[in-house]
Amino acid sequence: MRLTLVISGLSSGGAERVLSTMANYWAARDWIITVLTWEGQGKRPFYPLDPRVIYRPLGLEVASTNSLHALLNNARRVVALRRAIEITAPQVVISFGDSTNVVSVAAVTGLGVPLIVSERVDPRAGGAPRVWDRLRRWTYPHASRVVVQTQDVLPCFSARVRRRSRIIPNPVSVPPNPCSCAGRVEGSEPTVLSMGRLVPQKGFDMLLDAFAQVALRNPNWKLDIWGEGPSRSALEARARALGLEDRVHLCGRTQQPFDVMRRASLFVLSSRFEGFPNVLCEAMACGLPAVSFDCMSGPRDIIRHGVNGILVPPGDVTGLATVLDRLMTDAKERDLLGCRATGVAERFGLDTVMTKWQEIIREVVQ
Repeated sequence: MRLTLVISGLSSGGAERVLSTMANYWAARDWIITVLTWEGQGKRPFYPLDPRVIYRPLGLEVASTNSLHALLNNARRVVALRRAIEITAPQVVISFGDSTNVVSVAAVTGLGVPLIVSERVDPRAGGAPRVWDRLRRWTYPHASRVVVQTQDVLPCFSARVRRRSRIIPNPVSVPPNPCSCAGRVEGSEPTVLSMGRLVPQKGFDMLLDAFAQVALRNPNWKLDIWGEGPSRSALEARARALGLEDRVHLCGRTQQPFDVMRRASLFVLSSRFEGFPNVLCEAMACGLPAVSFDCMSGPRDIIRHGVNGILVPPGDVTGLATVLDRLMTDAKERDLLGCRATGVAERFGLDTVMTKWQEIIREVVQ
């Protein structure tokens, strides 16, 4: 099977990690996999790619200064992507991310190549400019299939799109040596852990506020936030204003998330919205007790409240602080939640999820 996968870039991030995992999985099975991105020639993928994966950055990552410039940039992307798809001659194209999906639909028009577009976040979150919402409504009906990550997202689309949509969650990467029953690395300092890009979507400002409410009562605990992004300075300033500069650490990026998770005691997802949070699944697969805002969408499909994790009403900082305080002082509940959390590795295991992708590929090829 020859597949071409299209994404804007391969920096650190959830969609980027999923695409890299899928590409490596298929390459290991002797499929011919090409990955196309907008990035420049010198940019290296953050996540390792199998040597058999053909990686082709197209050099189209240009910032747009106004609407006309944006239109011209995306017109160039359509032309360049169409040419690249013709060269790679795939049996199926798979595109990731709303704006990239729109460009991909335009690029394959008339080529006779099936296109599967993958929606990565909940469209109700309203993060994309309105013009992209309109373009998505116009173009998605022309895709062969639309993949969403949760049932909740389907009502966002027209009946025509829903008929050709399929629900596929993200695959969970299982740690090489999973911890049993939340067993942590010996001697680790009690740590609340969170991970994600430092942007408003991830809600780290709310996590800082919640941690500030319980920090004095739990003086041995620290908060580690791993990731990088444009909100770093604002988060550092907020931590200082809350008097937490010695208790909160913005640790930067890591390519070894499981090593970090093994040293933690408790994981928090504080996002305002999601698609299907990989990092939550990975933390749970590592045996970490997990707390998450019940944001749209994804956490409620992963966490069974009170069984394998705790859900807090969206944006409820005081509620999050109450749960943190309880779990920080109750090792028995943390261990119980951590033991049950590892079940996500089976529910969303790599082979299980990739079988669903291969079923869709067979559908569109036939």
